[in-house]
Amino acid sequence: MGKVLVFLGLGIAGLGLLIMLGLPIGRLPGDIYVKRDGFSFYFPLTTSIVLSIVLTLLFSFFRR
Repeated sequence: MGKVLVFLGLGIAGLGLLIMLGLPIGRLPGDIYVKRDGFSFYFPLTTSIVLSIVLTLLFSFFRR
């Protein structure tokens, strides 16, 4: 349990560092954003795919 918490903390710190360096987390090319009069719609398609791949790799790493 301790190792999982350490890796989780390091992952969150790394993500924070990437955001501070200017990596557009959450506004990637391929995300769908529609803005019209009185209406806006945002669907993070690419962000969801990237997050899914990263989480799949992490869970498969910790399963072993």
